[in-house]
Amino acid sequence: MERLEILKTYKIFIGGQFPRTESGRYYTPLDKKGQPLANICLSSRKDFRNAVVSARKGLGSWSEKTAFNRGQILYRIAEMLEGRKGQFVEELIKQGSTEAKAKQEVELAIDRCVYYAGWCDKYQQVFSSVNPVASSHFNFSALEPMGVVGIIAPQTNGLIGLVSTILPVIAGGNTCIVLASENLPLCAITFAEVLATSDLTGGAVNILTGTEKELVEQFHSHMDVNAVVYAGGNKEQALAIEAGADCNVKRVFVYENDFTKATDENPYYITDLQELKTTWHPIENVGGATSTY
Repeated sequence: MERLEILKTYKIFIGGQFPRTESGRYYTPLDKKGQPLANICLSSRKDFRNAVVSARKGLGSWSEKTAFNRGQILYRIAEMLEGRKGQFVEELIKQGSTEAKAKQEVELAIDRCVYYAGWCDKYQQVFSSVNPVASSHFNFSALEPMGVVGIIAPQTNGLIGLVSTILPVIAGGNTCIVLASENLPLCAITFAEVLATSDLTGGAVNILTGTEKELVEQFHSHMDVNAVVYAGGNKEQALAIEAGADCNVKRVFVYENDFTKATDENPYYITDLQELKTTWHPIENVGGATSTY
């Protein structure tokens, strides 16, 4: 008798745990032959709110880690990704990629983890400054994380777009809530399994699956989300997010990049999600001394 295949049910990732969606709803994406790939959680607004609470709770612990330690953890993510390379390649092939392209995408994702791991303790030196002022003060400008960031990942690829939008956000000390690709969601939750075993602070990254149409309003309207990164590729949704974010002065970044290009990585994706803070420090002026005689 032919055996009935049991489809894997992929959970969502909130606070370092893998709960099922509170709504109890699931959807089943299909492969090119029309065969079901897996059972995927159809995340609800309540799931989004839970993810925001988790991201806010994890922000203090994650942002207060040393930059060097954050770099070590991102490098650990690359190590774990390397160890499970075969599984990611298999999932990408299931979702319609060729074997060669799947291997290329996974290797590029690993390299990108190493790239942003290296920037964790270097972007401050490059982009901070000591500013010239006209009074007896030192004047410093330094970068600080914005806080909780909502990310809508690219819809056209399953792994590299997800990795490329998450890493610069957490490299700079932010935490995030990510909505994975609706039609190519398998790698997103497998990547969450990598994050869960890589020393990442619980809540630093929260990954939801479901439909952009249902959740997009939550990204721009939730008052405890400080910024939104939109890479979904839908111009109407991008405009809706920008219009909605105007009401609560939330920052919005729309990326139309092709993250499959090896050259499409740079530290400016880190600085996009940073606040520039300036500090004045008085210089002691003993007896009114100057440099003149």
